[in-house]
Amino acid sequence: MESILNVLIPAAMAQTGAPSGGGELGLMNLLFPIILIGAFYFLLIRPQTKRAKEHKQMVDGLKKGDEIVSGGGVLGRITEVGENFVQVEIAENVQIRIQKQSVSSLMPKGTYKGTL
Repeated sequence: MESILNVLIPAAMAQTGAPSGGGELGLMNLLFPIILIGAFYFLLIRPQTKRAKEHKQMVDGLKKGDEIVSGGGVLGRITEVGENFVQVEIAENVQIRIQKQSVSSLMPKGTYKGTL
């Protein structure tokens, strides 16, 4: 019976004692996840929140007369600004309403007139 236990539980595992030299290894095991989280923050999370903040400022600053491109690629001039929607003239006597959040970018003045 005792020989079976020796096979299953080696004598070295059964000995008790303080681990030697494990202090540096424990610090390295803790340092790696911290560096990984920092890299994810600076490479992924921070740039995305910066872009979202810039887009929100652009959407909040929309006004009548601005020339915009929607997320679907529609170019037009804003004729009316509401709380959640903007009315956009895309051709003479053709106006559509789109959500403010779907405005992808502001265009320089004259871009809309140059396309007609």
